[in-house]
Amino acid sequence: MRLINLNAGRFSPLLKILPFVILGLVYWIAADARHALNPEDKLLPTFEAIGEAVKTMVMEPDELTEEPILYTDTVASLNRIAQGLGIATAVGLILGIVQGTLPLFRSLLSPFSAAVSLIPPIAILPILLIIFGLEESAKVALIAIGVAPFLIRDTQQRSMELSEELLIKVQTLGASTWQIILRVVLPHVMPRLLDALRLSLGAAWLFLITAEAIASSEGLGYRIFLMRRYMEMDVILPYVAWITLLAFLMDWILAVIIRRAFPWYRKEK
Repeated sequence: MRLINLNAGRFSPLLKILPFVILGLVYWIAADARHALNPEDKLLPTFEAIGEAVKTMVMEPDELTEEPILYTDTVASLNRIAQGLGIATAVGLILGIVQGTLPLFRSLLSPFSAAVSLIPPIAILPILLIIFGLEESAKVALIAIGVAPFLIRDTQQRSMELSEELLIKVQTLGASTWQIILRVVLPHVMPRLLDALRLSLGAAWLFLITAEAIASSEGLGYRIFLMRRYMEMDVILPYVAWITLLAFLMDWILAVIIRRAFPWYRKEK
């Protein structure tokens, strides 16, 4: 039997968690080996040290907010990334449909959108800090500017996938431009836009952490770069794992929304 024809079958759940188990075992062995040579080693903290650090972050209140440190950082980061992605999604949906559906606006805006999408978002962070200062607006703007061009171009492409025959039929039936956009194009692109948003989550978190590391007094990225100065790996590693979990949950929520709101989409794929 060829490897290409083999399926996991009932072993699928075990295979999904196997890489994580292996990674944990490798880390456990490496950390114990380093601490056997140097009990004060900070590069690979033991699971006991990580557990104590997590307990402190969850239980100890922040001096300014009087809330647990992890809670304060998580709320701040989630608020920023939610605003940034919300703006990027709205802009991507509107401009993507306009450029994909209306040839006149495609000629006007598509080259500009393509050019903007090639600008490294992190390179313009200093400009955003000059314009917006060190407040929340600069961080939200970086996420929106970083993600929106990709969503615009992807939504434009998805809009252009609609067959010309279908568009001619609905026009023959008397549909106006707005009716075509709202009743034909919008339902077609919405699940695909959410799929593109899922693919953008990694980049969005990268922009968020970069902005928080440079100009912030709270947030997950801020805490990671603050602890880096003191080599507090027992704090950094749990924060990295927590960010990964949050990103996974966001991806899962979007997948559930797509599956329940657009059940035909997965069947079509």
